[in-house]
Amino acid sequence: MSTDQILGLVTGILFGFLLQKGRVLRFDKQVGAMLLKDMTILKFMLSAILVGMVGVQLLSSAGIITLSHKPMNVGAIVIGGVLFGGGWAVMGFCPGTSVGALGEGRWHAIFAVAGMITGAAIYAEIYPFLKSTVLAWKDFGKIGLPEVLGISPWAIIFVFWAVTLWLFVFFERKNL
Repeated sequence: MSTDQILGLVTGILFGFLLQKGRVLRFDKQVGAMLLKDMTILKFMLSAILVGMVGVQLLSSAGIITLSHKPMNVGAIVIGGVLFGGGWAVMGFCPGTSVGALGEGRWHAIFAVAGMITGAAIYAEIYPFLKSTVLAWKDFGKIGLPEVLGISPWAIIFVFWAVTLWLFVFFERKNL
């Protein structure tokens, strides 16, 4: 195993541990999130985004990493959103929580994992067709908010942090 693979494995195990400790693997939390009655999962995801966006921007600013955006393709976003949302609604798991639930011993999550693997295989097979049709709808290229708005990434991070912290207070006041 390479160092990158070991680091990936350790990171994955740590992420699964945090998912379990945050109780986001629980079915009632998944349903509560879909019904907008329990914001535990949203708060967990937003917390990860807050930490990640600062860490990635610090690494980029220090020249340790180079950011490389994926192309902003409308067709890909529509297909991905429908598949992600539909899979979550049907199975009660998103990709990360399905693997975490399986690791926790919830064997019914194997159907979600099998569905992801099957879906990936189907996507790989029909990709040539999609590339010339749906994925050709509109491609805005490799853009990000800083480029579109013409402002520093740190300004966007500051605003995102402020809005997210306000949301956390709002959710707590509403017992969500």
